[in-house]
Amino acid sequence: MEYRRFGKTEKKLSVITLGGMRFKHVWDDPRNEIPTDTQEHCNVLVDQAIKHGINHFETAYGYKKSETALGRTLNQELKIDRNSYYLMTKGNGHSASAMRQMVEEQLQTLQTDYFDFYAWHGINNDEILQQSCASGGAVEELLKLKEEGLIKHVGFSTHAPLNVITRTIETDLFEFVNLHYYYFFQRNKAAIQLAQSKDMGVFIISPNDKGGQLFKAPEKVRNAIPHATPIQWNARFCLRSPAVHTLSFGMTENAHFDEMEGIFPSSSFYQDSDLVAKQNLDAMIMDDPFTSFDGYNKTHEFNEINIAELLRLRKLWKCYDMLDFAKYRYKELREPNHWVPGVYATKENIDKIDLAQIPQGFPIKNLLEEAHLAFYESPIENHIKKIEPLKLKLI
Repeated sequence: MEYRRFGKTEKKLSVITLGGMRFKHVWDDPRNEIPTDTQEHCNVLVDQAIKHGINHFETAYGYKKSETALGRTLNQELKIDRNSYYLMTKGNGHSASAMRQMVEEQLQTLQTDYFDFYAWHGINNDEILQQSCASGGAVEELLKLKEEGLIKHVGFSTHAPLNVITRTIETDLFEFVNLHYYYFFQRNKAAIQLAQSKDMGVFIISPNDKGGQLFKAPEKVRNAIPHATPIQWNARFCLRSPAVHTLSFGMTENAHFDEMEGIFPSSSFYQDSDLVAKQNLDAMIMDDPFTSFDGYNKTHEFNEINIAELLRLRKLWKCYDMLDFAKYRYKELREPNHWVPGVYATKENIDKIDLAQIPQGFPIKNLLEEAHLAFYESPIENHIKKIEPLKLKLI
């Protein structure tokens, strides 16, 4: 295992974190009733993590059964010395009183006197940023809890667009940030660089699942990385930057710990084999003529098509054969929300697009129609296979 200083917190974290959102049945209600196999699963994963040198455990109030199971594992089942690991949890109380009440409940649930790290969970748009960071609000209450010693370090987690992330960092209220960044989603690189300039800890969220479901990467991607698994290579891609300190690994079974061992030393990214693999993957962008415009200069409200994300998913499909991943993410648009903003690219929604910020001659409507036909799976019938791909060309 390797360890890195988690920014200004000065804590030395293992570069791999055990996240708590994938224990068996963890998303089932009621949150405080833990089935035997859920508890056993948590016990095994935490035990293996410790044996492999992992010293950072991360969970959240929103992960339902996770906090209860993890609290029992650490304190009752395995009885791990509290000074031997760091504990991070998250919550999103929308007022000072609600925030304090949530933290007090989480302390009891996780059976601890303090949290090493506490993140406001989901600063995903400007409205949430303003509300959570307002004077007398939730984040201010977290800072009071820090003064009282119940929280050692306050940060935030985010699925927001880059401009919201950077504005949140620039408030200077936080010591660390949890965000998405990996090979197949590099848009937040500037946020990581800004965090580094402020000496913040940086924790990468879900590089194996949201990073492209790399545990079932298509053959095209696997062939580009013949010397390692896509998961191992992507972990080294993330850790190649000294600004990145730790990342979750989505471990759910013992074999995942064996695969984790293959990422070390993380500095090997700068060896020829990893660089050649990156060149192989970079070259695949040329497999589609429409990747030059990513749509990210257009602001989207939650009731509009998220052009940037749909063009990204289309690129992953066309250039990397990641159709299954694109379908998986597209399903999240069934109900617009701030975690995965946007709506389906139906004809009705496509017709609402303001073309003023789209390059002249770029067939945005046709591309979005093509993406919808490929990604959308009707609950009644899968009609996609009956549709020939649209033949498009640049004008």
